[in-house]
This record gives sequence, structure tokens and C-alpha cells, in this order.
Amino acid sequence: MRAVESTRRPESTPARLSWIDVHAFGTWAAIFLLAGVVFQAEAQSRFTSPPDLSARSADADLPDAPEPQASQATAPTATAPASIEGVVSNQDGAVYEGVHVSLTRPGASSPTPERTAVTDSNGHFLFPEVAPGPFLLSVTSEGFATQSVSGILKPGETYQAPAIVLPVSTNVSEIRVTASRIEIAQEELHMEEQQRVFGVLPNFYVVYDPHAPALTAKQKYQLAWRSNIDPITILIAAATAGVQQADNSFKAYGQGAAGYGKRFGADYADGFISNMLGGAVFPGIFKQDPRYFYKGTGTIRHRALYAIAASVICKGDNGHWQFNYSGLIGSMASGGISNIYYPAANRNGINLTLENTLYGIAGSAAGNLFQEFLVRKLTPRVPKYANAQP
Repeated sequence: MRAVESTRRPESTPARLSWIDVHAFGTWAAIFLLAGVVFQAEAQSRFTSPPDLSARSADADLPDAPEPQASQATAPTATAPASIEGVVSNQDGAVYEGVHVSLTRPGASSPTPERTAVTDSNGHFLFPEVAPGPFLLSVTSEGFATQSVSGILKPGETYQAPAIVLPVSTNVSEIRVTASRIEIAQEELHMEEQQRVFGVLPNFYVVYDPHAPALTAKQKYQLAWRSNIDPITILIAAATAGVQQADNSFKAYGQGAAGYGKRFGADYADGFISNMLGGAVFPGIFKQDPRYFYKGTGTIRHRALYAIAASVICKGDNGHWQFNYSGLIGSMASGGISNIYYPAANRNGINLTLENTLYGIAGSAAGNLFQEFLVRKLTPRVPKYANAQP
């Protein structure tokens, strides 16, 4: 409440209101009360009073404005365009992207599709602005069975095709991927280099595939080199030199480390030169395969005769059997070269070289028999091929 200042009168004079003051106060109160009544009446007249008919009659000559009507959907005409859409998926519900969908008209004179579409990343396709009438959808994708959906499209309709499931085709053409003969030969050569008797002794020059492709000249050198540098090959030469040292064979070499080194060098050179000449150089020249082709079928007698014959015949690179020139010449050549590094007292003359060649043939026959009937059973992880005549 706002404080009203007053003038303190002397206590001896009592405070009194004059008649004029009371009359003025009543006058102002009446004025404010009358104004409130007038304002309330005016407000009620604005909301409840009837419209002014005189003003309405003044405007009677003017045309009436059109009254607003509720919006109603316009009925489509018989030619109103429509649309077709759908989704393509597999049996598990996963959608297919890039599927071709064609729209044709049944009974059309031309088999060419009227429209084509491709499904997007969501498997969805859409044909907008399609004329009403019968239609046929063909859904195709390479490797899948073609699916068809037909129906009649109404004017202005948005046709939602039923779920289109695209199954894998049962008539997919067979696809054959073939490697070249050189690639096949290289792969088989790699498997042969893993063949070891008892899992230790190298057995690289035996092939168990009766129809193995011929080796190239490079592959023949690869096989010979791999056999020569195998650690077991080197250990065998070292062990042989140790036995010769103990027996004092090749006395001219002497004893001690120097004598052992000469014996080891001679033994290793024998195998190295024999492998290179008989397994790579001359097979490359005469186009012959230095490997033994395991037979594995037939009677014991038949297999034994085959193994013995393989000491003097071999399979040519053309697939035909022929005399083993490369093996025979390679054995004679390696024996002749050995005369260079063996002591003079132990060098072989031509007669002894020929004699040793014959012994080598006999040893090869015995080795082939060993391969045919026993070695495969002692060799783990031998690749299995269909039994057939080599």
C-alpha cells in the first residue's frame, strides 16, 4: 500500500472533512461507475448483436462470392498413368542389387520389353508413369532362375509387386578352369619333391601319376638341382667318405682332414654329375623323361617285367616309350668325367667304364623293382591318382 503523506496539525485543532470534499469524491465515483457500465454494454453488443441488415441490403446487388468446398479426390480417368514397384530378395530375405527387371505387355506384337529397370542397393525397383492395363514383369540375373509376375494395372494405381524371391538356377552351365600342361607339371614336380622314404630319404625321381605331363627342360634341371642340394644327399656322401676313410680306400688321398675332404668331394661329385647329366642335360637334349613311372596295377609278373624294362626304356616327352638314350649316355659320361678327379691308380679305363655302366643298368632294374613293390608303402603322404596304365 502506498503511503500518503499528511501534514501534522496542531493537537489543539481537530481534523475535519468539509462538505465540498465529500461531494467531489462522490461525483468522481459516479463518473467511473457510469463509464464501466457503458464499456461493458459496448463489449456485449460487439459479440451478440445481430448483423446489420441495412448494410447487407446495400450489398444485395453484388454477386455472392463462391463458398469454399471441402477438397475431394478427383476420380482418375481411364488413361491416368500408374506405377509398379517391388523388391527382389533370396529365400533368406537378403536383397539383391543389380537384378534386371523388364516390363512387357502380354500379347504385344514385339517381344522387346517396354521398359527395363535394375534393382538398387535395397533390392528395390520402380516403373513410374506406366499406362494402365495388363503387364508382365520378368526378373533375371545370371546364375539365377528367371521369375515372372503378371497382373492388371488400374488407372492411377501404385502397384506393389509381391515379394519376388530369386532362387539359384539348377541349370547353371558348368564352368571349367584348366591349367596349362606346364603348370600341372610344375605342381606335380612340387609334390614329388616332398616324397621321402620313411619321411627322410629323398625319392624325387618317381611319379605316381600314370598320365603326368612331360617336364620342360627347365623343370628337369630344377629336379636334378633339388636332388643334389638336398641335405640327406650331402649327408650320404659324407657318410660314404667316412667309411672310405676308415677302410683307407683310395690311398692316394691320404688320411686326416685333407684325405677325408678329397673322398667326400669325389663321392659328392659322382652323384652331382650323374644327376645333372642323366637327369637334366641329356633328357633335355633327347626330350626324354628321367623319372620312373610307377605302375601299381596288374599281376606281379607283369609289374616285375615292367620295372626291369624301365632300366633301359623311358617315356619320351611325346608320351611314347623309347630307348633310354639319356640315361645310358649320362651314366657313361659321368663315369668318364670321374677319371679327372680320382687317383691315377683308381681311374677307370674304357672297358671298366662300360662294365660299370652295365652294373648301373642292373642296379637301376633292382631299384625299379624296389620302387614298384615296396617304396610306396614306406613313403608317407604319397599323392593318390586313379589307377591306370602309365
